[in-house]
Amino acid sequence: MHPAFSVIFLTTLIGVGQGLFLALYSGQFYSMMKLLPGQDSQNFYAMGSLLALGFLAAGLIASIFHLGRPMRGWRSISQWRTSWLSREIIILPSTLFFVALYGTIHYFGWTQPVFTLGEMQPVDLSLIIGTLATLSTFALFICTAMIYASIKFVQEWHSPLTVINYILLGTASGFTLAAAFSASIGNELVDFYATWAIILTFTALIFRSVALIRNSQLKQKSSPQTAIGVRHTMIVQQAQGAMCGSFNTREFFHGKSLGLLKTVKIIFLMMVFPIPIVLLLATTAGFEYLSIMAFVIQYLGLIAERWYFFTEAKHPQNLYYQSVG
Repeated sequence: MHPAFSVIFLTTLIGVGQGLFLALYSGQFYSMMKLLPGQDSQNFYAMGSLLALGFLAAGLIASIFHLGRPMRGWRSISQWRTSWLSREIIILPSTLFFVALYGTIHYFGWTQPVFTLGEMQPVDLSLIIGTLATLSTFALFICTAMIYASIKFVQEWHSPLTVINYILLGTASGFTLAAAFSASIGNELVDFYATWAIILTFTALIFRSVALIRNSQLKQKSSPQTAIGVRHTMIVQQAQGAMCGSFNTREFFHGKSLGLLKTVKIIFLMMVFPIPIVLLLATTAGFEYLSIMAFVIQYLGLIAERWYFFTEAKHPQNLYYQSVG
């Protein structure tokens, strides 16, 4: 497939924003359970939510450049009963709303207990809104991934691994950013977030590797015979029927060499997984500002990973339009 950079930035940016919010809420939940020290609402939760909103909003802005007619983009929500894209377009603003509300509550200090669980655990408004934002965040992960996983004829995407990897890669990058954010403001949660970022990144490495192995061993269900509806055993295309490329050859085939694809795969495997893990391990050893470098390298690697995700997919129509790419 042809990778559209607007979609690459959309999926990676909102993934970071979603992961960062989950990291913030996890930190608050651990603090509520007395497993971590409490943090200042304005400097940590409110500013962290603002940072998460920035990534989510940047992803939303990036998506506009993928629309042929942006002024008609609102119509895409009309197919929400059957389209994962429509569902994503509905869930993304709701996630923005809940994250913004979560940050607002912390900024103004509206954290007085609303009720008490059992006899010991007070629950405030930020925890309630945070739970709704968490549900919306996971729903957004699923909707974004299912846009691709639901396409049966693109076999590289049509797998539960697509959903799992979107969730893991987004969450891992968000926790890495949380470690970098904690280091930049000098709070005590750097090791907590760095440790979880290592765990999530390593888990993502396992599942992304499984997906790469699976895709390399796929046997395509389509063939030149099924592409043109002729069952003859020996079919060789001599000409496309046109002198140059078309919409099909531009939009459904990347036109890159196998050598470039292999190079990009090696680059993203290094930049998304082992290099950030090493830097995060150094972060837990006291070199806290290396977490900032870990996030930058990991995010650049995620851009390469998402580019490879699209180019790796083989659209069956390319069996027909194979002379001009």
